[in-house]
Amino acid sequence: MSDLKISNLYKSFPGMDRPAVNNVSLDIKTGGLIAFLGPSGCGKTTILKMITGLFQPDSGDISLDNESLLPIATEKRGVVMVFQNYLLFPYMNVSENVGFALKMKGIDKDEINKKVKDMLELVKLPDIGDRKPKQLSGGQQQRVALARALISKPNLLLLDEPLSNLDAHLRDEMRELIVTIQQKLNVTTVFVTHDQEEAVLLADKIALIFDGELQSYASPIEYYESPINERAAKFFGGVNFLKSSINKSNFETEIGPIIYNQKNKKGLSKNHLLTIRPENIEISKTNIFKENNFSGIVTSIVFSGTNTRYKIQIKDTILECSVQSVGKKEISKNDKVFIHLPQEKIWAMNNE
Repeated sequence: MSDLKISNLYKSFPGMDRPAVNNVSLDIKTGGLIAFLGPSGCGKTTILKMITGLFQPDSGDISLDNESLLPIATEKRGVVMVFQNYLLFPYMNVSENVGFALKMKGIDKDEINKKVKDMLELVKLPDIGDRKPKQLSGGQQQRVALARALISKPNLLLLDEPLSNLDAHLRDEMRELIVTIQQKLNVTTVFVTHDQEEAVLLADKIALIFDGELQSYASPIEYYESPINERAAKFFGGVNFLKSSINKSNFETEIGPIIYNQKNKKGLSKNHLLTIRPENIEISKTNIFKENNFSGIVTSIVFSGTNTRYKIQIKDTILECSVQSVGKKEISKNDKVFIHLPQEKIWAMNNE
């Protein structure tokens, strides 16, 4: 078991006008693949460094399997971190880099060689043990750093921006490798990223962090379908907002009354926001919809291969709609169209 518990973690640095990490608390279950997601400078890597022991928190606690890590020396925590720039030893070859931690523990040379061989096979680099880091591509260096981290069988693996230095093709390969290895070893893994697509594709759950504060901790699908607030919704991109107020069973918006069946209506303030993603809006040249249908004018069309994005002006409001390109070619700019906002695809949140 390697449950990680972060409790009221607080860290500040001199010269900052706000805490780097402000009372962050969350629980990470054994075997989880978790993303710390947020813009640069929001405190993600600072949390990782406190977990490893490179930074000490001003207050709060970090525990692994109900044992506080704070009194434990960095090298004895059972936590390893792969840094963004890999930090391979340039004067050692790949095998020496990967086996370094075992050598420091006094492990028998033959056993080290066997484990190094196994690790290099695990990261799909079985034949490069004699090369120096400068002879490797960025993707290969990343894999070597991962092998070096995993050879000690850590309880917790931390990855700082693991894909940021790789091109698109290598990112896809490395993403698949990380998931495969994490599932095979069942090692609890936390990675830092500023890329929401990367977080969605990799993580079981995402801790969204802004300005040192934890905004939300949820699954990728929850962020898309039921974001906690406007800022979280905007960070994941491509969402329409409508100002709304409650009026009996309907909700009055800037484009007209809307019916929707969200279960959290009781928690809403009188004035709030409705959200719907562009891909959930239906569009037609004729009025074929029974409820939540509105007419508007197409002001923009962007073709992106499999999908086409439309901007539709309804009164003084612009809504974006994204549909599969096939079958909608009859819609042109300046056309009058009808759109449908399905009840089950609408989500409401209070104004911030």
